[in-house]
Amino acid sequence: MTKTYHFIGIKGSGMSALALMLHQMGHKVQGSDVDKYYFTQRGLEQAGISILPFDEKNIQPDYEIIAGNAFRPDNNVEIAYADANGIGYKRYHEFLGGFMRDFVSLGVAGAHGKTSTTGILSHVLSNITDTSYLIGDGTGRGSVNAKYFVFESDEYERHFMPYHPEYSIITNIDFDHPDYFTSLEDVFNAFNDYAKQITKGLFIYGEDEQLRRITSKAPIYYYGFKEEGNDFVAHDLLRSTSGSGFKVSFRGQELGEFQIPSFGRHNIMNATAVIGLLYTAGLDLNLVREHLKTFGGVKRRFTEKIVNETVIIDDFAHHPTEIIATLDAARQKYPSKEIVAIFQPHTFTRTIALLDEFAEALNQADSVYLAQIYGSAREVDNGDVRVEDLAEKIVKRAKVIDVDNVSPLLDHDNAVYVFMGAGDIQTYEYSFERLLSNLTSNVQ
Repeated sequence: MTKTYHFIGIKGSGMSALALMLHQMGHKVQGSDVDKYYFTQRGLEQAGISILPFDEKNIQPDYEIIAGNAFRPDNNVEIAYADANGIGYKRYHEFLGGFMRDFVSLGVAGAHGKTSTTGILSHVLSNITDTSYLIGDGTGRGSVNAKYFVFESDEYERHFMPYHPEYSIITNIDFDHPDYFTSLEDVFNAFNDYAKQITKGLFIYGEDEQLRRITSKAPIYYYGFKEEGNDFVAHDLLRSTSGSGFKVSFRGQELGEFQIPSFGRHNIMNATAVIGLLYTAGLDLNLVREHLKTFGGVKRRFTEKIVNETVIIDDFAHHPTEIIATLDAARQKYPSKEIVAIFQPHTFTRTIALLDEFAEALNQADSVYLAQIYGSAREVDNGDVRVEDLAEKIVKRAKVIDVDNVSPLLDHDNAVYVFMGAGDIQTYEYSFERLLSNLTSNVQ
């Protein structure tokens, strides 16, 4: 039976992916959000899904309503109207916890690498058999007849606690979201609680000391680069400017060679986790091998474009660990170019908590530019930290730039520009692209 779904905050990355998935499954889908453009709305528009302004008239008693976590009665008219009139709604993660029971579900959790790994797993499995999936870059696919469901399992505010998947990957544990988690131990406890809900197989990065403490009722398989202590081992790495090759063994048994058109050691680990899960779940490794070769990446994860012969990379990296991984990937693909990092810190709480770590990570670039800190709607800028504080800690003497004047970025020859952040860093990127285009026009 088809339903009408209304999404409050449909442009959110998870929300938009879920909306697309339900639309493809034959349901009527609509949603509301702010007027500001967000990269996820393109897929919704192409699917013909209505995006409405927030209005209490959008709320109807016979609709199934899914509400984004950022919206509350005090900041959203639709939530306030639903509460006042006794109209029920579910949060994204609450809805998903029930939805996945109809499938063999495969989750991907971790402080970093969730979206990329979910993307790899979705791509490979959906090319082998009918699969529905939700990726955190706003991509979703729904099929009524699918056996498998792949999804991104988010730890923020313990949103993954309604989930009880058959299989799950956990890529790492790291202290992030300091606006919610109180310590690294708090983060560990959240992941450990989630791990206990896995029923058939848990795939854990074995070289993460926090993950080694995880316990679960399901069998635990460790993956990594080191032979000692890991079940699935990636070895004989071949990193080139066209991608990465590697072999994988399982408890001493060779599973063969694999290639991915991706860069950075972290992507080899992400692929190894996928190989381990699908091998254990009984999928044909020859088909896994074939479809790994064609994975084209996910949105805002090392997304490249060339403007006026200048290479520009856009990446969601907003934590020191992610910055290091992204810069490592850039060096692998462009070993002879200067790596110019343009970074926007995301949230004041994260910037304060990880100031030294951000500086250390950005030192991996050849030159660094910083955008103003992008504050969360959930926090107040008390003036406790400025982007200049980060600039002073970076060895390369980082410069702070303004979105209306990115011309200092032109002071580099033979460079690749890596824009990183989870806020509105793309506005700086677009400003730079316009500047490069105007240079071409003036020359002509």
